[in-house]
Amino acid sequence: MTQVLIRDARPDDFVSIVALNEVEVQQTSAMDESRLQLLSSMACYLKVAVVDDTVAAFLLAFRDHAAYENANYEWFAARFPTFVYVDRIVVSSAFFGLKIGSLLYQDLFAFAQTQGISAITCEYNIQPPNPASKAFHDKFGFKQLGSQWVANGTKEVSLQAAEI
Repeated sequence: MTQVLIRDARPDDFVSIVALNEVEVQQTSAMDESRLQLLSSMACYLKVAVVDDTVAAFLLAFRDHAAYENANYEWFAARFPTFVYVDRIVVSSAFFGLKIGSLLYQDLFAFAQTQGISAITCEYNIQPPNPASKAFHDKFGFKQLGSQWVANGTKEVSLQAAEI
């Protein structure tokens, strides 16, 4: 059985994180190493999943009151006194089927619970559609609270929250 290790991301993981993000940039947004360093400094949660010494996935999230400027984050900040916002989760296609996304979300939910946070928030594309993300988030009890157009009107996102 393949062993998956979830651990805090380290600076030497950043090249791998940026490469994973680039493959899924249509679903996430562009991020180079300097941007990742900045986001990492504001994040409450930046973990990687490692399989056989390879970074197979990562999850980046922010707490309420972070200095993060993002239309989706700000939408949630206007509605929740405390929350964790999942900025992005990416799993390498080479590791699909190992339930790595679920392991990262289980770890994130446990983290949020220890912090007394009552909601995990996120968004995913509905235009263009991302049915895999919808199915994944439905499993964790996420519900749509609204939607908005972002990226200069090129993407419509479903604004989601799951109670803890």
